[in-house]
Amino acid sequence: MEAMSKQGSERRPPPAQLAIVVPAFNERENVASLIHALDRALSGIDWEVVFVDDDSPDGTATRVRELAQRDARVRVLQRVGRRGLASACIEGMLATASPYIAVIDCDLQHDEMLLPPMLDQLRSGEIDLVVGTRYSSGGSVADWARDRARASRLATRFAVWLTKIPMSDPMSGFFMLTRASFERSLPHLSSVGFKILLDLILSAPDPLRLAELPYAFRARRHGDSKMDSLVLWEFAQLLLEKLTGGRIPLRFFSFALVGLVGLFVHILTFMLVYVIGMAPFSTAQIVATAVAITNNFFLNNKLTYRDQRLRGRALLRGWLTFNLVCVTGAVANINIAQWLIVHNNYWLWSAAAGALVSVVWNYGMSSVFTWRRRLSA
Repeated sequence: MEAMSKQGSERRPPPAQLAIVVPAFNERENVASLIHALDRALSGIDWEVVFVDDDSPDGTATRVRELAQRDARVRVLQRVGRRGLASACIEGMLATASPYIAVIDCDLQHDEMLLPPMLDQLRSGEIDLVVGTRYSSGGSVADWARDRARASRLATRFAVWLTKIPMSDPMSGFFMLTRASFERSLPHLSSVGFKILLDLILSAPDPLRLAELPYAFRARRHGDSKMDSLVLWEFAQLLLEKLTGGRIPLRFFSFALVGLVGLFVHILTFMLVYVIGMAPFSTAQIVATAVAITNNFFLNNKLTYRDQRLRGRALLRGWLTFNLVCVTGAVANINIAQWLIVHNNYWLWSAAAGALVSVVWNYGMSSVFTWRRRLSA
């Protein structure tokens, strides 16, 4: 019995000192190449790679499992019913016990040869977080289109100016940190959006000791980029949340901003129907309300709940529940405003209070009934 136990322990691979977390969506063609690149770059280091796949329709998770059958260092965490780079990174980090954790994209645009020097910096005990930077001497952004490069640099400058973080590339998606640093930031992470690095830094209770290493950002080999203009929207939300100390949820900022857009849509529709179309006042108000609610639903589905976006039949169900929630909120708005105007006789504060109650109600109830979080299988 002791002999069998000894043989089992001899066959067991050594515990991984470094875990590489790879968020993935439709990256089937890149998985094997990335594993090969990591194997070449991390020679002599005990490592593992955790692919966090958001139920890719191209079979990314299936491909990772096939490779994991031949390599015990490869694992996959398949998430069903939810998406998002930040939350994928967090779940991947929680799924490993390694004392050092790296995040790298699956598209082979990050330079995996930078991982060993990153690890050396962390092992010195003097650094908590090492970031791969595209914007210091020796770094580059490959052949990006002019608009994308300009938007990235603008967002970078704004983040540095606003947060006072002494970094050249706070928007980087390629970094390595100690588990202790991750766990200190964990309770305050928003987990929404693409900019997990900035979230980690701003969520740390004490300033992290930072280092940057330059690298050349490479062109994607297979598949399409997941980055789009909505990343800037999520970036703005993240900064707003952190600037308020996390007292107001990130999603609420987006929900409220969409509500302001809906207000303009309501007014414009009302004018078109009542003033130009010469319809009765009540008819114009009903049409404008319906159009504004529908506008808010689709904008929130695309922006506020991007990681829980409704599709297919769920889209119709979501639209119906959102209408019910908003109608109830509108009734509450009117009743509260009416009660306040009777008791304090100041119409502006009465109207504002009614609107605030309506927004909070719509946000809370739609989170529960319209975009309720589905459990992964």
